Amino acid sequence: MTRQISQHGLDKLKQWEGLKTKAYQDSKGEWTIGYGHTAKAGSLTPVKGMVITKEDAESLLLKDLTQFEAAVENNVKVKLNDNQFAALVSFAFNVGTGAFKSSTLLKKLNKGDFDAVPAELMKWVHTGKTKNQGLVNRRRAEGYLWMEGAFVTSKDIVPEQKTVNPELNLEGIGQVATAASSFGTFAAGSGPVQWAFAAVMVAGFAVLFFCYIKRFMEAKL
Repeated sequence: MTRQISQHGLDKLKQWEGLKTKAYQDSKGEWTIGYGHTAKAGSLTPVKGMVITKEDAESLLLKDLTQFEAAVENNVKVKLNDNQFAALVSFAFNVGTGAFKSSTLLKKLNKGDFDAVPAELMKWVHTGKTKNQGLVNRRRAEGYLWMEGAFVTSKDIVPEQKTVNPELNLEGIGQVATAASSFGTFAAGSGPVQWAFAAVMVAGFAVLFFCYIKRFMEAKL
């Protein structure tokens, strides 16, 4: 069974094509109806004055898309996610299967150059020799759809490892032990100088101990 465009991609395509329930002539002079349906897209030939329902338009679109879905599936040789597939189906639907198959976009993609696709899409924005702003907007939107969800984590990226209780190491314990030892040495003496130093050491030890406990608790969270 031929791969089908996702609902997300279909909704985007319908938005870009726009719904016209009454036949009209497009920029190339072709009679068009529904979601961009022309005689080239399917068996129904739109004519002046033809009117269809929204349901008819959706049914026509799904039928029309089958040939473009098949063109993408059969000619793209690399693996595509749903959004990438949808972007290319929309592109092929708009420019035709022949143009899609012969495009530089397809050639580059089949060589694995995924990043080239958005730029290649932007080359297809002219009606004749005139740049068409509607096509510019559509190609940008197709490029955005192409890039949606396309990031795949490299196998070379090593996840950051969380250190369990990093403060419970010899360095941290040694700092506390050194401070306690120094305090004991000074406190063992007598006289105002020793006691003054002892007071300073008590304050320093308290600060160090407080920081140690704080870091320990943060590490446990």
